[in-house]
Amino acid sequence: MSYRSVFRPGLFAGQTIVVTGAGSGIGRCTAHELAALGAHVALVGRTVAKLEAVAAEIRDDGGKASHHACDIRDEEAVKATVAAVIAAHGRIHGLVNNAGGQFPAELASISAKGWQAVIANNLTGGFLMARECYNQCMRDHGGAIVNMLADMWNGMPGMGHSGAARAGMLNFTETAAAEWAPVRVNAVAPGWIASSGMDTYPDAMKPLIQGLPRHVPAQRMGTEAEVSAAIVFLLSEGAAFVSGTCLRIDGAAPNARRHWKIASSQPSPEFDGFHRSRKPRIFGG
Repeated sequence: MSYRSVFRPGLFAGQTIVVTGAGSGIGRCTAHELAALGAHVALVGRTVAKLEAVAAEIRDDGGKASHHACDIRDEEAVKATVAAVIAAHGRIHGLVNNAGGQFPAELASISAKGWQAVIANNLTGGFLMARECYNQCMRDHGGAIVNMLADMWNGMPGMGHSGAARAGMLNFTETAAAEWAPVRVNAVAPGWIASSGMDTYPDAMKPLIQGLPRHVPAQRMGTEAEVSAAIVFLLSEGAAFVSGTCLRIDGAAPNARRHWKIASSQPSPEFDGFHRSRKPRIFGG
């Protein structure tokens, strides 16, 4: 069994694409799809064991992957990691700036340290990775960057630190698309996705998470493969005239209004082409 991508085989043959946060969740799924489409995927993350496991999965499926331990918040480590990927593979054709993380908290209870940690994870680290890929390679050879946002439209109550970081990443994306052209810089903003990251939240949040689908016009959670497909499109030649934009993958959740009843109680059809996908435990996985 192999990844069931909607894109043509060999789409990224001969290309090297860096995926940060590749040890789990959306990053792992995206790395698998890119490898299935012919890319050599450079897996970047903090936990070596997770990266090794994903690299082994990709190789078992016939793909090509290497792994690079790196804390994207560490400027010197980012410089060295990007240089190592270029030294090993000649150039970097694409960057998926997926790494990030946050914790649930109301604004009034967030310490300066907690705020700075989330900003570093979700904004500064992505900026450093993108800057180094551009300075060390893409400025001279071109390429495409896809940054990770989140459903932060109209505020992000309960995770204001992450919302602020993701909004900053959107503005960074728009600015970089102008300053770094013809390198293409875009973003994706997943909504509520049934990903392994949901298993990291405390038990007190389980009822909230399990009730999220009823607030989505699509009446369901998204899949990791649906996010990966959007990322792959933005990296592909089909998006050659797309830059400075953000593609939402959220089932129209930000468009739902209290005064407007959701039309159907039946969930929309989902796409999950990832043959190794794992449902979060909170949803019976």
